[in-house]
Amino acid sequence: QAQLVESGGGLAQAGGSLRLSCSGSGGGFSRHTRAWFRQAPGKGREFVAAIYFGGDGTYYADSVKGRFTISRDNADNTVYLQMNSLKLEDTAVYYCAARNGGWNPFLGVTDFGSWGQGTQVTVSS
Repeated sequence: QAQLVESGGGLAQAGGSLRLSCSGSGGGFSRHTRAWFRQAPGKGREFVAAIYFGGDGTYYADSVKGRFTISRDNADNTVYLQMNSLKLEDTAVYYCAARNGGWNPFLGVTDFGSWGQGTQVTVSS
């Protein structure tokens, strides 16, 4: 069973940066997709970014495109989310998730079988 642990959340000012990490352990990490989702208070969980371990694809929500960068370290089985130019609306709990296979824009929360515990990101003015 794949296990995911997020770290790197915290408090940042608007316009600032944070970097999140998602470390994977256990089985099931072959050609898989790892993604970041986030959930703000009172809202549903939304897709942020994804990366496919079987190729070079990276994918982003329109709301973070150009500001966030997802990357991976195959040796450490870790995925990073570099968040720059943070906005107040980026405040949320950020979750790392994984699924076997690739990414397509029709995938949602229920298509990911492994989840981390979440890490809080708070952006202040």
